[in-house]
Amino acid sequence: MACILEAQSICKYFGGLKAVEKVDMQIEEGKIFGIIGPNGAGKTTFFNICSGMYRPTAGRILFEGKDITGMPPEAIARLGIARTFQNIQLFRYMTVLENVKIGFHIRTRSGFLNALVRDRRYREEERFIENEARAVIEKVGLSPYVDTLASNLPYGLQRKVEIARALALKPKMLLLDEPVAGMNPLETRELSEFIIRLNAEGYTIVVIEHDMKFVMNTCHHILVLNFGQKICEGNPAEVRRNKAVNEAYFGKGLVVGGVS
Repeated sequence: MACILEAQSICKYFGGLKAVEKVDMQIEEGKIFGIIGPNGAGKTTFFNICSGMYRPTAGRILFEGKDITGMPPEAIARLGIARTFQNIQLFRYMTVLENVKIGFHIRTRSGFLNALVRDRRYREEERFIENEARAVIEKVGLSPYVDTLASNLPYGLQRKVEIARALALKPKMLLLDEPVAGMNPLETRELSEFIIRLNAEGYTIVVIEHDMKFVMNTCHHILVLNFGQKICEGNPAEVRRNKAVNEAYFGKGLVVGGVS
């Protein structure tokens, strides 16, 4: 498999704090890649560098061989990287359809004047967005809720709406920031199955998450951070057995149990 996203010696410093220190990463196209670590490990900071939210202090990010280091998030999104956030970023008093339609506007060409006069280009693009949004909603299994306000949905379905909006960008890669945070066990299992289905359809997916069981059961390859540094990388079985990972999560002398 070809490498789709590569991090080369990424560092991010906030004054004297080394949030990320010389982290290397290679993500193969078509995989589900997990990034885990205890609180304060630097996961979200590293994620934000990959998606353009932060500029690294040192190092490079390559997407499909192109240097995207320091590019703004909207430019990175246009290249094919879409992301969700730890705190759900939905418009609560808009319907599922309206929330997903918003994701398509980065792909349109109509400007303010087109919208003001509602010319032919604007009307054609609005029809396109409506049809495409409904197709994405059906794809992720949200058709029964198309006209439901986002605020009236259970937490797990709100997560799906956020992912559906990211899919509106037609991304090559999805970055999911703690997608099961706050979910109950049933919602967590359903989201894991949903992510696996999306991956089977051809999406490369990167997940940062605290829930080790979810990551072990969902991801093909896992990178582990602690205090901003990479301490382990490998498949779930290799990570599960790694002494440094066990110590980072559970303290010395303890092992990961029940992760199946």
